[in-house]
Parts: sequence; C-alpha cells; structure tokens
Amino acid sequence: MEDNTIQKKNLPISGMHCASCVSAVEKSLNRLEGVEQASVNLATESATVSYDKEKVSNDDLEHAVQEAGYSLAEEETQSRTLRIEGMHCASCVSSVQQSLEELDGVQEASVNLATESAKVTYIGDLSLQDFEKAVDRAGYKLLKEESESAQTKAEAKRQREQEKLDKAESRMWWAWGATIPIILWMFADMIWGYTFLGSLGYELGMIGLSSLVLFYPGWETMKSAWKSTKNLTPNMDVLIAMGTLAALGTGFVALLHQFGLAPAFYSFAGIAGMIMAFHVTGRYVETKAKGRASQAIQKLLTLEAKEATVERDGEEVKVSVKDLLPGDIMIVRPGEKIPTDGEVVDGESSVDESIATGESMPVDKAPGDEVIGSTINKNGMLKVKATKVGKDTFLSQVIRMVEEAQGSKVPIQEFADRVTAVFVPVVIGIALATLASWLIFPGFFGGIAEWAATFIPWINPGMGQVALAFYAAIAVLVIACPCALGLATPTALMVGSGMGAENGVLIRKGEAIQMMKDVNAIVLDKTGTITEGKPGVTDLITLNGASEEEVLHMAGSAESSSEHPLGQAIVEYAKNKNGQLSSAEGFEAITGKGIKASVEGKEIFIGTRKLLDESGISIDDSVEDQMGRLEEQAKTAMLVAVAGDIAGIIAVADPIKEDSKKAIAALKEFGLTPIMITGDNERTAKAVAAEVGIDQVIAGVMPDQKSDEVKRLQEQGKVVAMVGDGINDAPALTQAHIGIAIGTGTDVAIESGDIVLVKGDLSAVVKSVKLSRATFTKIKQNLFWAFFYNVVMIPLAMLGMLHPVLAEIAMAFSSVNVVTNSRRLQRKNIQPEY
Repeated sequence: MEDNTIQKKNLPISGMHCASCVSAVEKSLNRLEGVEQASVNLATESATVSYDKEKVSNDDLEHAVQEAGYSLAEEETQSRTLRIEGMHCASCVSSVQQSLEELDGVQEASVNLATESAKVTYIGDLSLQDFEKAVDRAGYKLLKEESESAQTKAEAKRQREQEKLDKAESRMWWAWGATIPIILWMFADMIWGYTFLGSLGYELGMIGLSSLVLFYPGWETMKSAWKSTKNLTPNMDVLIAMGTLAALGTGFVALLHQFGLAPAFYSFAGIAGMIMAFHVTGRYVETKAKGRASQAIQKLLTLEAKEATVERDGEEVKVSVKDLLPGDIMIVRPGEKIPTDGEVVDGESSVDESIATGESMPVDKAPGDEVIGSTINKNGMLKVKATKVGKDTFLSQVIRMVEEAQGSKVPIQEFADRVTAVFVPVVIGIALATLASWLIFPGFFGGIAEWAATFIPWINPGMGQVALAFYAAIAVLVIACPCALGLATPTALMVGSGMGAENGVLIRKGEAIQMMKDVNAIVLDKTGTITEGKPGVTDLITLNGASEEEVLHMAGSAESSSEHPLGQAIVEYAKNKNGQLSSAEGFEAITGKGIKASVEGKEIFIGTRKLLDESGISIDDSVEDQMGRLEEQAKTAMLVAVAGDIAGIIAVADPIKEDSKKAIAALKEFGLTPIMITGDNERTAKAVAAEVGIDQVIAGVMPDQKSDEVKRLQEQGKVVAMVGDGINDAPALTQAHIGIAIGTGTDVAIESGDIVLVKGDLSAVVKSVKLSRATFTKIKQNLFWAFFYNVVMIPLAMLGMLHPVLAEIAMAFSSVNVVTNSRRLQRKNIQPEY
C-alpha cells in the first residue's frame, strides 16, 4: 500500500560551487530521520528530497542545508489579489486569512474587509481552484473574474537566472578592474626592469590591489570557504581561498623585509589577485554555460499561453490561463495557442503539436478529439472544453518529469561521488606534502626546476627554495577541480532530458540512460504499440447467395448492442457503408464465442465456428478454408449466420502502424532483439510478427501474466526493456530493467515507466534508444575528461611546472569544458533515419 505520508520536494540551494558542496548537502539531508532519499544536483543547484512529512518539516530541511554551510535559495515568489464575497466583520477576515494561510506554499495572506479582497503571497504551483477551495472552506465565495493574475513561474525563474548572471558579470569586471593594473605593473618590472613607485610602493600596490580583488569581487568565494571549513565540509572555494591567501601572505613577508622585520622572500601577492580574477571569470562563464544548457526546460516554462477567450453567460471574455476551470468552453482562433488541455466540442482544424511530440506535421482535429495546451491552432476556429488546468496539464506534467529526471542520479556517478566526498581534504594534504617535499628534498626538486627552466619561461629557480615550495603548493591548490566532477553527469542529463522533452521522449529516471546501453532484448506489446490498437473490418465474404448489403445490415444491427471492440468495428463499418441500422432484440453476448440477436424477425449469430456448431448450423470445408486463409493473414474471422444459414464471413484486424516495420529494423541495427508479446492466438501473432520482421513471439498471454514472461527472459540472462501502454502493462513495465511507457494523448502521468513516450509509435522508441545512448556517451566523456584533467594536472603542479595563474585558468577551463561538451549533445540527431 502506498504511504501517503511520503512527500517529494525540490529545494533550490544557493552557494554550491563544486562536487564537494553537493556531497556535503546530500549527507546533511540524508542524516535527517524521516528522509528516505536526498539527491543533490550541481547543474540545477537544487536538491530532490523524498521524506516523511509527519517526521520532517520544511524548517528541518532548511536547517540541514544550513548545517552543511549553504542556504535555501528564495523560490519564485508569486502574488495574487483575490476578490471575496460575503465578509462582513473582523471574524470573517480572520477565518478567510487562516484558511488561506493553511495552504501549502502560502507565505502570507492579508485580508481587507473594506475592499473585500485578499492579497496572497505564495510559492509553488497553487491554482485559482486551490484558493477557491480554501475560501469556500471558510464559508465565503471567491469572485474569479476579478482576481489578478500571478507572476508566471517562467518569468520568475528567468529573472532569478538573469540576476545571478548579472551578479557574476559584475564581480568579474570589478576583479579585472583591479587586476589589469597588477598585470601592467608586474610586466613593467619583469620585461623592462622598471619598478613603478620603487620596491616599497610596488609591494604595497600588489598587496592593496590583490586584497581589493580577494575581498570585494572574491568575497563570496572567501565567505563560502569559511562556512564550509567551519562546518567541516571543505569545498572548492577552500582551495581557492587557501591558494590566494597564501600568495597574498608572501607579499606581507616581502613588505616586512623592506623594514628589516622578516627574511628576504619572493612575493606572489600580485598573483593572488590574478588567480581570483580568473576564478570569478570562470564562474561567470560557467554560469552562462549552465544557463544555456538548461534552455530546453526554460523553453518549456515559457510555452504556456498567457490568457484565454472563454464563453461566459453567452459572451466572449478574456481571462488569465491561471483562472481557467475544468468545463470552461474556450474559443481558439487560427494562429492562437490552445490555452489548456481539453476536448474539441465544435469546429475542425489542424493543430501543430510539435512542442509535445517533436513531429512537424500538423494533426487534424474534430469534435471529440483531445488537444494539448500550448499547442497551436493552425487554420480553423475551434471551441474546446477545458479538461485539465494548472498542475494537471500535459505541459505541467512534462516539466515535472524533466525536473525529476534532472534531479535523479545515474549509477556511474557513484564512483565520482565517492571521490569528491574526500577530494578537497586530499588536495589540501597533497598541497602540504608538496610544500614539505620541496623543503625536505631541495636538491631533487631544485634540479627539476633548473631543468624545466630551460624550456618553461615562467619557472625561476632564482626565487629561492622556500619560494619555489610555496609556488608549487599554491599551484596544486588552485589547479585541482572538483567542479568538473560535479558537473559531468548532471549537465549531460539536463541537456538530454530537455532534448527528450522537445522530441516527445520523457526520461523519468536517470538510471535508465545508463541501463539502456546494456539492453539486449526489447519486449513490444502488440496491441497499441506495434498495431494501431483500434480494430477495423478488412474483409467481407458473402456466402449462399446473400448480398454484401444484407450481411452488413444484419451484422451491424445485431452488434449495435455489443460493447466488444470487434463488434463496434463491425457497427462502425456497417454505418459507413449502409447508413441506418435496424434495432436488435433479444441480444445475448456468449463469452469467448460471439453474439446472438434477432433483427427484423430473423435470428442472427455472429462469432466462432464453435458458436455456430452449438447452434446446429453446419460449416462446410470451403468455408473452413476461407476462415483459415484469413487467420493466416493475422485477421480475426467471424461467421455470420442469418435465419439458420451461413450468410458470410467478416474479418477484422488491428492495422499495423505505418512505421512499425522500419522501427523494428532500426532496433535490430542497435543490437536489440525485438520480442512481441500478445494475448492473441499463436497463428495470428506469428502473422503480425512476420509482417514487421519479429522472429520471437510470446502469444496467448493474459495482461497479468506479462510480468512473468519478462521475468522469465531476465532469468535467461537477458537485459530487458519493455514497451507498453503503461496501464494494462504496468506490472511488466515495472518488472523490466527499463520500462518504456507510451502516453495516450494528454495522459503522460504514467508512474510505471522509466521513459515515457508522448506519441504512441515505435519511431519514438527508436528516438528514446538513440537519446539514451547519446546522453550516456556524453556522461562518460565528461567524467573521463574531469578525472584525466585532475590526474594529469595535479602531479605537474606538484613538480612546480605550472604557474599558479595558468593553473587557475586551466581549472576554470575544465569546468566550462564539461558544460560545453554537454551542450554539444544538442547537435545530435535523434530522429530515426528512415
């Protein structure tokens, strides 16, 4: 039984810069009693937490994040003014205010009796319906038409991202404003031997300008380093702070030497400012790159329509989309977005559904058809009845799934997580060991410096052994980069899940991306996956002198009381051919055999051989031959008897989808073995399989037995992906290593699938395989370069071969490289190549 006390929440976290930060926040949240799982994502700067709401409060979560040395970022705050009818005293005000403030997400509700209104400040996805229920619960009425619309989530998120980018850019320019004079001053001394303001002025200038860079634009880094150190969870900022402060400290020693208060020492004070300038520049570029990597989710957030034209009291009025209620009749003219999910009640048009399916061809719509909110009406006016609003809409579900995917973890990241958990302390240890080694073994390391100075211009053996030791230790501190390790997986997952959403492939769980590379068997449900899932009449054979018109009229009339899909197919076909049908009397459905009824005084039987045999109607060999031939063609053949004689045979089949054969061939090229599973008899199943190129068939399987068949394949050592509709096939989808659920129209909230396909054709399965493999390839590339960079660069820094400033540039580049490499995934073509 599902535990209703378990809640999942997404927490935006500020202050995280590297994988060590992620590890610290994750550990702190997971330590809370009642937290089932906490997964922290550096790329999205958020944590996804599953917890028991009876044991863990929002304050507990916030406190855990703060204990790790970080803070919860302010969520997108929205405000709405509500018009309330029926209040007449201070008690009314208190009652409404209390009811509104009880809503999860409401920060403050201010109710005004004089204006009969309430101003509500809240976070999250509260809809007008939620507020209406709260006001109704207090005993009053909400006037919907007069309520102000809220700031959209997309606008608030975009504004927050822009503010973050602007802040990073401002810090960068301030840093370079003080660093450029440092560089010019140092170059004049190094190249021409000219020391502006003399040696004392030079030392004071280097200390002053570098201190300005460290403690103004670099203050966020210093503050973060102090917090994480204080909480015993050192992050990357600790390495930068230690490196820059050590470099700055050498300037003070050199300055004191000017007054005879310290030994002669080579000053790296100017280098401290340069290191920090490149560090904040790297942060800015990284922030910008991460913003571009998340463009897909940003695009989804901005797709929704802002307002809708609805019929109210016989008139057309414009309302905010947030004020729509289920049942509202929306008028959508050509070129307009359909405001929310609904059903066409009047009009015909074609609709561009590319935002949902990734398919460019418009889809024809007529009364009774479902439409998806935010898709575009092309060429005819439609009247649409709203069926889903707010967080229940297709677009909201897609955004939720993408956010969940971006918050999940891929198993390959576990090793990186173990490394980053101890990364910073280990690097600090290596830096101290480097310092000690240079001082203890001056001959060995000095020899290396002498040798390297012959081809590396920035190595100066003349600066002294202690200065060289500091030089190498500072380089070790600033070259190490846990950022790249922390960004390797989430940025690729961010881009991949966003690409999938744009192409109708919704990745719900990150581990599916890694598991897909190992899949060698893909089980395909026949009905609705390989076939259309809607049977139609394919053949009509008349016998014993009966006419087609008579057979169809009698069969259609008899089946008009049937609810069976095969019977409905006959009725629909008969109406299209003959028009009006007669009424049936004495209708009886005979389970597993067919039906009998009386039409126009004649007894009608429609069904299997056994039904007619039991009814005393004989079947000759020629009829048997024709029945067998139809069944070999994957058709369900039904005998029609009128007044005791066989009048004809009607064959019904579920047509194979247009792309099934090509898609199955593509899956074979990927090295997958397609297996068809169906409840049909073996003869029909094999006929369908042969037509689409499937060699292995599991037939005669009831829906509740499919999971057993998947388990049997797994016991044979196969890694199985199961493709089904997510309703009848839910147990099998859950049993499979990867469940690929096919969404139906606007219903994409399928919890049993690891991957959900918006469009129900096999081409979408091909896209999901290509996307999963491409995304995992990027993850592997990112992790390789992140580890390779650290494994190669740290030893070079230990040997004194890297200038600390160049080391910092390399460190910044490694993070940006990982994000940029993830963005290259957007160039990958995941469309089937047929």
